[in-house]
Amino acid sequence: MRKIVYYIASSIDGFIAGPGDNIREFVQSGDGVERYMSDLQTFDTVIMGRRTYEFGYQYGLQPGQPAYPHMNHYIFSNSLSFKDPHERVNVCSLELETVRRLKEKKGSDIYLCGGGVFAGWLLDNQMVDLLRIKLNPFIQGDGISLFGTSKKTHQLQLTDSQLYENGLHILSYDVLY
Repeated sequence: MRKIVYYIASSIDGFIAGPGDNIREFVQSGDGVERYMSDLQTFDTVIMGRRTYEFGYQYGLQPGQPAYPHMNHYIFSNSLSFKDPHERVNVCSLELETVRRLKEKKGSDIYLCGGGVFAGWLLDNQMVDLLRIKLNPFIQGDGISLFGTSKKTHQLQLTDSQLYENGLHILSYDVLY
């Protein structure tokens, strides 16, 4: 069965973006970012919530087009729709059964591309298998939480830790349920 890998940038205090979706303080270049970009090539499927998909619009993503051209996209939303989406872009209703079916399909592990609320829902339902955090060396103070409003406690097992220039630290954890 494929694993869901939540691969996300976070501030030291657990925010994946600041107020107004601000990501200016996050490390934008260097060896750690290059590793992340390389790691993305190993995924053939990406899942995300509506807000994460729409976040890409401010960086030139056109509605209904894939954010990652080599990946099949599953955007979980009960309100989003496109007139003529790209063949790699699928909008799904927010149902655990859809996530389970994706995990059972043949292919590589699944890239969970944010956002906090969607990731928290998946974590609360024991669907996140691996947490890979690009820990950025700053305190955000406020914004979008790593796991939204999730309040459940979960144990993690550190499996890898790499420190990069600019103070970026990529940490990998298995989620223990």
